[in-house]
Amino acid sequence: MKKQTYHFLIGGMLSLVIAMGIGRFAYTPILPLMQKELSFSNTIAGYIASSNYAGYLLGAILAGSFPFKKYRTILLRISLIITILSTALMGLTYSNLLWNVLRFLSGISSAYVLVIASGIVLDKLATISKTNWSGLFYGGVGLGIFLSSLLIPSLNHLFQWEGTWIGLAVVSGILTFFVWIWLDEKPNPDELKTKQETFTQDPSNKGLLLLNIAYGLEGLGYIVTGTFIVSIAENTSSFQNGATLVWMIVGLAAIPSCLIWSFLSKKWGYVNSLVFAMTLQAFGIAMPALWGSQSSFIISAILFGATFMGITTIATTLGQQMNPSNSSRTIGTLTAIYAIGQLIGPILAGALTSFTHNFNSALIGAASVILIGAGILLFGIQFKREYH
Repeated sequence: MKKQTYHFLIGGMLSLVIAMGIGRFAYTPILPLMQKELSFSNTIAGYIASSNYAGYLLGAILAGSFPFKKYRTILLRISLIITILSTALMGLTYSNLLWNVLRFLSGISSAYVLVIASGIVLDKLATISKTNWSGLFYGGVGLGIFLSSLLIPSLNHLFQWEGTWIGLAVVSGILTFFVWIWLDEKPNPDELKTKQETFTQDPSNKGLLLLNIAYGLEGLGYIVTGTFIVSIAENTSSFQNGATLVWMIVGLAAIPSCLIWSFLSKKWGYVNSLVFAMTLQAFGIAMPALWGSQSSFIISAILFGATFMGITTIATTLGQQMNPSNSSRTIGTLTAIYAIGQLIGPILAGALTSFTHNFNSALIGAASVILIGAGILLFGIQFKREYH
């Protein structure tokens, strides 16, 4: 690929570092620091997290409901600015109400960035016949998680939790400059001459329906580990004060995962790869419930990190292929259904945990839901044959 294409991909990747890896997921490792200083309850912490999930759902619905192809770059930049501001302001207030509002706004903006940047990048990669490079783009989420995990301990040591939010916002602002100059949607003359990849569309929409159902179940199941894995690890004798390591492992495993799954999808087929990734993830989610040791948490974190964004890479790339004429709407719909699942997941997990007094049932339930989703794809034979 040409230098401009690499810059374009890196710009897209950095947009996900900012909006997803930092803006959306930094709350998980910062939360214990805030609770330690301010002593607010897990119930309040849960409400704040749910505000972000609700905002993410609304953002996904809005991003997928309105045609905005001519204005995608402008909307992307506005969304990145909102993400940065909502991140910085988290460290400038002590109000639970404002935290909820800020996390809600962050959820909306992060969904917009994911949907719009995915549409821009996947459309351009299809134009130059390089859809297998979508994994590099989605690797930005894992890179953002890993980067924030590295920065948060030092920022907290120097500036406490307030400065941690502000410091991450400053880093995001610096990275946004590169997104601004590199993520340009205008095609260059060489790309206009390149033959665009074409894919078989499913006139019955059966494949897209199955994909949406499976992806919604993935959202319902994955978020249980995505929300509670650090808390679960902290409550075991294996980890004491080192549970943040688990989250760092998740981010580290996620960085190369999207690229690997992109190449595997080209080799094995998108549906086969998606089924395999979801099965691996289900096994990883269930591990701490079946084998409560430090090794099980590390393996669980590796499998979770290696699959959760890989699944998004495969699903959104497949969605773009199935409806290339309106990729942003398709990706927005997928993201909205995924968001509905992740909004419900923590509520069900919390109810199960309160009833059983441990996370085992919630983890087993989450793994089972993901396996059901994989089964729906596996037995959608016609869908499987069309997208090989």
